[in-house]
Amino acid sequence: MDRTIVDYQSNRLQEKLHKILGSVGGTASGCPIRNILDRFSDKWSTLSIFHLGDAGTLRFNELKKRIDGISQRMLTVTLRTLERDGLVTRRVYPQIPPRVEYELTDLGRSFLVQIIELGDWASVHSAQIMQAREQYAAREHLVVE
Repeated sequence: MDRTIVDYQSNRLQEKLHKILGSVGGTASGCPIRNILDRFSDKWSTLSIFHLGDAGTLRFNELKKRIDGISQRMLTVTLRTLERDGLVTRRVYPQIPPRVEYELTDLGRSFLVQIIELGDWASVHSAQIMQAREQYAAREHLVVE
């Protein structure tokens, strides 16, 4: 029997899943990429990467103004984590007061491309997701947020 493109794509997805999960016996808790994915699934990291990708280089307070609702402490922690992971560079200029700028690294820009794709997917499918939530809420007698 001939394999179709759909069969091939399905097999490739399965291979990728097995590669990710295979090294830990199929459990997510020991997955080597889980701590990385957990970090990037938080909204502050994603929003920081989006805004740095949009602006190029931003000072701390400029970035804070762009990210609605983030505290100074949370932005500090987020930027340190992104810097530690090699996604953001931090430049300190020796002047009074010190000027600190943040910018995406090449690795950060490559990650930005991936999360933009995810954002595109969410945009295309948002109506379907909202409809599914409403249908679920109606079945379960819940209020949709």
